[in-house]
Amino acid sequence: MRSHLLNDTTAESYRRSVTEGIERVAAKLATTTRPFTGITVDALTPRIDEIDLDKPLLDTAAVLDELEDVYLRDAIYFHHPRYLAHLNCPVVIPAVLGEAILSAVNSSLDTWDQSAGGTLIERKLIDWTTARIGLDENADGVFTSGGTQSNLQALLLAREEAKTDTTAELRIFASEVSHFSVKKSAKLLGLGQDSVVCVPVDHDKRMQTVALARELERCRRDGLVPMAVVATAGTTDFGSIDPLPEIAELCEQYGAWMHVDAAYGCGLLASVKYRDRIDGIERADSVTVDYHKSFFQPVSSSAVLVRDSSTLRHATYHAEYLNPRRMVQERIPNQVDKSLQTTRRFDALKLWMTLRVMGADGIGQLFDEVCDLAVEGWKLLAADPRFDVVVAPSLSTLVFRYIPAAVTDPAEIDRANLYARKALFASGDAVVAGTKVSGRHYLKFTLLNPETTVEDMSVVLDLIAGHAEQYLGESLERAS
Repeated sequence: MRSHLLNDTTAESYRRSVTEGIERVAAKLATTTRPFTGITVDALTPRIDEIDLDKPLLDTAAVLDELEDVYLRDAIYFHHPRYLAHLNCPVVIPAVLGEAILSAVNSSLDTWDQSAGGTLIERKLIDWTTARIGLDENADGVFTSGGTQSNLQALLLAREEAKTDTTAELRIFASEVSHFSVKKSAKLLGLGQDSVVCVPVDHDKRMQTVALARELERCRRDGLVPMAVVATAGTTDFGSIDPLPEIAELCEQYGAWMHVDAAYGCGLLASVKYRDRIDGIERADSVTVDYHKSFFQPVSSSAVLVRDSSTLRHATYHAEYLNPRRMVQERIPNQVDKSLQTTRRFDALKLWMTLRVMGADGIGQLFDEVCDLAVEGWKLLAADPRFDVVVAPSLSTLVFRYIPAAVTDPAEIDRANLYARKALFASGDAVVAGTKVSGRHYLKFTLLNPETTVEDMSVVLDLIAGHAEQYLGESLERAS
């Protein structure tokens, strides 16, 4: 079995195996005609259940054949222009190359003696990102597994900086359409269920700063501590961007930590056309970015950035066998000193390869394309009497609802939209997401593929209408 270990004696075997795998995936990408096959849980589960993991096939080609049957054939392919559902982007080739390299070398980014150049590359990318945000040389940060972890770490730092011995007094303020990880983080940090104050949003789904000011004043009046305000730069459902400059003013006035969740909107940091949409982000105490959303990177590639590098000390623990305190005096850079994780992949390499091959403008141009596409999609929906579209896009998300001409019952319209989404997914012709707005069921296009066209959106809207009309016709037949 030593023949399977990657080392100097097996380099040629490694080359052959990886090449064979790449050729399979490349062939699949080249021949994929729809984002999903429509396979059901009940159909796929038995194929995987029957595999005996204690009986290896002992042949790479045979394993790849099996993988075709249980995964590749029925995978959901985000690169397809009619995948319009969640915040999953098609990935750029330089990043995929970086993924292959980092997996083979397998550096762990916790200590210098496990990563060396990897440590410096990650630190360089952190500096690049903080500069793009507009933070000064005292800023710092670390790569994370995703936005949820980044938000958790940012709120951990905010809790410690709040300097109170009674966590029950702490309050976090976030808009009613902020990411669920804010409430989840509060729970993980040992704060009470009432610690997160949901601030109403305006018609454009942006936090109402008048309401925020009112809640902050109430917090002060009640003798509570405004621990943090979470401003969202790109909400998951609407892509809406909270008014960052106004929120920054209120944070300064009330002594609250300002965290900007830019997991989605971070693509604007590289934008050629729309960077001003996140003006005010430079005043944040911490920022979440997900490169694997709007920088076209493979999962996972995320970071948490902080204005004041000293605040990262709240995540620092020293172990003699790993990162003893003396290393700080010896100026040995250990990334574990900043991270909630210990063993950690060299995910930064993917972004490094992307920037070195494409440049920041190359990334920004791709993100600008999907933002432009969303505007065209909004015009399409606004002009179509079959649909109600919620708000004009700030980024690349459209939330809408099929409205039949002959049906007025909101519950029946809900069921028609739910049916249409499920039927579309089952067909495999396209994938769209769903959400609720004011208690009613809506559909959602999340546009992150520059290859998607207005024609693609038009076709998918026709498919949605067709499925909904089929459901309503059958419903009328059953009722008669």
